[in-house]
Amino acid sequence: MKILVVDDEKLLVKGIKFNLENDGYEVDTAYDGEEAVRLVSENKYAVILLDLMLPKIDGLEACRRIREFSNVPVIMLTAKTEDNDKLIGFEYGADDYITKPFNIMELKARIRAILRRSGTAERQDSEHRIVRGGIELDTLERSVTVNGVPVMLTVKEFDLLELFMRNPGRVYSRENLLSIVWGYDSPGDIRTVDVHIRHLREKVEARSAQPEYILTKWGIGYYFKQ
Repeated sequence: MKILVVDDEKLLVKGIKFNLENDGYEVDTAYDGEEAVRLVSENKYAVILLDLMLPKIDGLEACRRIREFSNVPVIMLTAKTEDNDKLIGFEYGADDYITKPFNIMELKARIRAILRRSGTAERQDSEHRIVRGGIELDTLERSVTVNGVPVMLTVKEFDLLELFMRNPGRVYSRENLLSIVWGYDSPGDIRTVDVHIRHLREKVEARSAQPEYILTKWGIGYYFKQ
């Protein structure tokens, strides 16, 4: 599926594009409202991430013009938090609204929810239950069970586990995990990743020192066993 990311902050666009492509999406980018409208008129997108404050024409006007010829789902990205701004966005045709700064995992969850509602999500993305071996993860309830026993995870532990379980066999470096789970603009210490992986193993592995699921690729990073 193809997603259009529209924002004049090029570093932000680069981070979102990197994270979405890691999840298998095809990503186009635009940096002003006019370019966004043109791209939507020439391409078929599953969803559009559209910033409110844009050069040439703002996100509201771009959304209004897009709605003249397309019903593609639109998620507005903005630093504004006032309820009135959100209402105006919905009136112009936006389907959802997320304020900056945001957690990339939250953005991905919003995208999956939009795709489920629009009926265009692929099977894996529309399925909220992920089962790998004895681990079952529910993305709607944000719950995890191991061999039928509920396990309490922190927010970051859950996000790490979801990423691994959605992409079994894919090796992620510590830098990748910091970018994807902690946010594209998080300076973070790579030791943070090691600590969270250790805690996650203690909760989901029968023997954390000899993990069955969350494995280490020495010198590279971590991955979930296929």
